[in-house]
Amino acid sequence: MRSVMLTIAYEGTDYAGWQVQPGQRTIQAELERALTSITGDEIRVVGSGRTDAGVHALGQVAGFRTESALAAAVFQRALNAELPRDIAVLDAAEATADFHPIRDCTSKRYRYVIHDEPVRDVFSRRFVWHFRHRLNESAMAEGARHLLGRHDFSSFETTGAERPDSIRTISDLSVQRGAADQADRIMIEVEADGFLYNMVRAITGTLVEVGGGAQGPDWVQQVLRATDRCQAGQTAPPEGLFLLRVDYPSTVYLDSE
Repeated sequence: MRSVMLTIAYEGTDYAGWQVQPGQRTIQAELERALTSITGDEIRVVGSGRTDAGVHALGQVAGFRTESALAAAVFQRALNAELPRDIAVLDAAEATADFHPIRDCTSKRYRYVIHDEPVRDVFSRRFVWHFRHRLNESAMAEGARHLLGRHDFSSFETTGAERPDSIRTISDLSVQRGAADQADRIMIEVEADGFLYNMVRAITGTLVEVGGGAQGPDWVQQVLRATDRCQAGQTAPPEGLFLLRVDYPSTVYLDSE
């Protein structure tokens, strides 16, 4: 039995998230349907994590096990022929037999995009959180620094997912305004060894409180120490969130030696 690793991009607007749900259109279900069509076997696809309804991915990683002799590159071409146009397999690679997309993941990186102009951009409405007034990205970046490192992120976790604990390590958290024709966009990027349910969206909602002037940058530290979701900002809407990348050690690749 072989293990194949897929790197996938998708627009999540028209999906009820990653995970298979009865009567709902999901990314996982589309991949499994396509693989069944290609191989004739029922194949279960495991993702690195569950993105919510409306959330997008530029580099989601998933894996599946198969007895098919098709090469990984053939799987990529066949899947892209079978999948709807809002899902694309960017890469397919042979992985070690015991590869597991969740267990073997070492870090993930997300991006959240905010559009802060008085008039909404109708062409990007599926990919940004629109604000009618300018936010102070410098204050947001100052507040974000309080979240770097290893902490209990209970204040930024929406209930609904069972986790052994709420301790995670954020290795990078940046807040930057785009240049030139992207000057009306603020990009928040977060990299960590793992994420809690709605963690990035809760962090974004909290930083927006700072950017809008309702709270000062040091308030973010108070929220973190409170370990109470009620003390933080709102959960930002899903459409501005992108899973950028999922990292693994080289040892999970079959040809890593």
